Amino acid sequence: MSNGLTWIGVHAHTATPVPGMRSGISLTLARGIDPDEFLINLGADLDQLAARTPLAELRSQPTPPGHDPTRYAYAMYGSEGEWTYVLENDHAATWATGFRRVPSMRPGPGEEILCASRNLYSPPATILHVEGDEVIRRAEFGTTTGHESALDAALTAAGADFPSIPDATAEEVTAYYEQHGACLPTLVFTALGAYTELSIDQDAAQAGNLPAVHLLTP
Repeated sequence: MSNGLTWIGVHAHTATPVPGMRSGISLTLARGIDPDEFLINLGADLDQLAARTPLAELRSQPTPPGHDPTRYAYAMYGSEGEWTYVLENDHAATWATGFRRVPSMRPGPGEEILCASRNLYSPPATILHVEGDEVIRRAEFGTTTGHESALDAALTAAGADFPSIPDATAEEVTAYYEQHGACLPTLVFTALGAYTELSIDQDAAQAGNLPAVHLLTP
């Protein structure tokens, strides 16, 4: 569990603070786009990006000049294989909150983006998926996008596709969520790991040893 993506869901509600990130993490993944370009599109400062400063160290440094520091969130990032990943544990994923308003965040041809945004202040938690066709498909945690994609198949295989109306009664849906809802983030991130075959080291993320930048809230 220390690698893969399952640990992100397991610790979705863990309250113990750490130097890096462990609880309430939103994850944004991208492939088909240069890693630095993707982070710049998210609002990363060029100098910070070039410095590759670990999060544990960045926390003691000032935010980039010229902006309100209360509008910044921390993001750790890295690359594995074809994927670039961005971890945030403020309240939501920057890409999920910004792609509608910031043109540079909108997906281009051939770019795949997969975002699991925890939406801590404005539930529900949501998955957003662009398969390279510039179409953004949405699924709340506990559902699929309905596109019958490989991602949808992974969510179903992991048990992250919960019963819903009209396929079940309201009473059955409520009872299922009461019994299994606490496990839902774990099931979702397990599915995302299966779909992407991506692994992010929990120990490195928790210690804040991954490179980090400030991202300006859109």
